[in-house]
Amino acid sequence: MWMYDTRSPTPDLQAPPSRLRPRAAALLLALAATSASARPNVVLFVADDMGNADCGASGCTDIATPQIDALAKGGVRFTSGYTSGCVCSPTRAGLIAGRYQQRFGFDANAEGMARPGAADRGPRALDIAQTTFPQRMKALGYATGMVGKWHLGAEDGYRPEQRGFDFFYGIHPFGLAGKGPDGETPPPVYRNGTAVETPKNHMEAFCSESLAFIDQHKAEPFLLYMAFTAVHGPFVAPQPWLDRQDTQTPANRRRYAADMAQLDDIVGRVMARLRERGLEENTLVFFFSDNGGPGGAADNGPLRGTKWTLWEGGIRVPFIASWKGRIPAGRTLDQPVIQLDASATALAAAGAPLAPEWRLDGVNLLPLLEGKTAAAPHEALYWRFGVQYAVRQGDWKLVKPHIDTAPRLHNLARDLGEQNDLAAQNPEKVKQLQALWDAWNANNEPPRWIDVRWNGDGARPKKKAAAKKKDT
Repeated sequence: MWMYDTRSPTPDLQAPPSRLRPRAAALLLALAATSASARPNVVLFVADDMGNADCGASGCTDIATPQIDALAKGGVRFTSGYTSGCVCSPTRAGLIAGRYQQRFGFDANAEGMARPGAADRGPRALDIAQTTFPQRMKALGYATGMVGKWHLGAEDGYRPEQRGFDFFYGIHPFGLAGKGPDGETPPPVYRNGTAVETPKNHMEAFCSESLAFIDQHKAEPFLLYMAFTAVHGPFVAPQPWLDRQDTQTPANRRRYAADMAQLDDIVGRVMARLRERGLEENTLVFFFSDNGGPGGAADNGPLRGTKWTLWEGGIRVPFIASWKGRIPAGRTLDQPVIQLDASATALAAAGAPLAPEWRLDGVNLLPLLEGKTAAAPHEALYWRFGVQYAVRQGDWKLVKPHIDTAPRLHNLARDLGEQNDLAAQNPEKVKQLQALWDAWNANNEPPRWIDVRWNGDGARPKKKAAAKKKDT
C-alpha cells in the first residue's frame, strides 16, 4: 500500500505555453483572432470553508442566501458536486491547473512542513511546470482578473500576476488570519505586485475591484476569479449583515451567518453588474466552495466528516453552474462533478481544443449542463490527502479515512452519511475500487510536503490531545 512512494516522480508532460506543440499553438492563435462576441465571459465564485448545507438552495433555513439561491434557480445545482481537495490550497491548485493536484504532489496546504527524512521540495507553491488555466485563457484573447485569496505561492515567480492573471487584488496566504512576511502582522494586500493600503473590509474591497474589472473589460471576453476569504475563520461579522441575523442564534453561528450573508450579497451585486452591462447572457458562471465546512459554525448537513477529511463532509460542496439562455434553468442534477471541470468547461466554452497533451483531468460539462446528455461525465473521481485516500465510482465509494483504519466501502445512494461499512460483505467491490485508485495514483507524485492533520484525526489530533492530557 502506498504511503510515501519513493519512486521517481512521473514526468509532467504538460508543456508550458512557450512549448506548446505547433498544431495546438496554431489553433490557440486562430481562436484568439475570432470574434470576441462568440466567446463567453467566465466568472468563478469560490467560497472558503462553506458548509454543504449553508445556503437556501441546499436546504439552509437559518441563513438567508437569496442571491446564491437565485443563481441556482437560474441554472443547475449539482447535489454531488466535489472538490479535489479537503483543505484550501490543494483545491485551488487543482482548479488553476485543471488537473488533480496530486499529479504534482500538492496534497497539503502551502504552509505544509517538509517530509521527515526527505529533502525539502519547496517552494510551497503551484508547480511552475504547470500551465495554468488563466494562461490558457489569455492565449485565447481573454482579459484575466483575480480578486481575493491566492494561497498558491507568495515567492517571486509564483504570484497570481506571474501565473496568468493580468490583474490581481488580494492576499497571498491562507486568509485573514494569515501573517505577512514578518510572521506577525496581518497579510498585506497587493494590487498586482505592489502592496497597497489594507481595506477596512476586505470582502467589500474585493467586490469593488471586481465590479471595476467588469466595467473595464465589458467590451472583450474576460475571466474573473473571485476567491472569497469568507467564510473561513476568523469570522469578520461585518455590519450591516450581523444585525440582520437572528439574535437567538448561537454567537459563533451568527457571526458565520453574517459573513455568509455578505458573500451572498456580493454575488448578487456582481450578477447585477453583468445584467446592467448586458453581459449576463454571455457569461458562464460557477459557484462552489473550496472544501466542506470545518464543523463548529458551519453545517455540512447529513454528511459525515468535515474539512481535513475525505468523508463526504470534507469534499462534497455547494456547486452551481449558470449561463442564462444557454444552460436550461431550474434543474438539480446528481451526476458527480468536480471543481476541475470548471476550468475545462470554461476553456471549451471559449472554443479551445482540449488538447490531449494538456493532460487535463477536468472535463467539459456543457453537454450535461445543456441537457444534451444525462451520462455521468467521469468514470470515477479520486482523492488523496496524504495517507487518506478515496475513490467514487457510481454510487460506490471506497475511503481510507485514517492512517490506522482499513479502507471502508459505502453505497452513497443508500448511506449518504457513510455510517455502514460494506467492505466485508463486498470484497470484490473493494478490490475493484482499490485497483482503480492504485492505477490513478501510479501517475501521481508523492506529496511534496506534509500536513500534520492528514492522519485522519482532523484539526485537533486526538492522539496528541490524549497524550498531553496524560502528561499533565
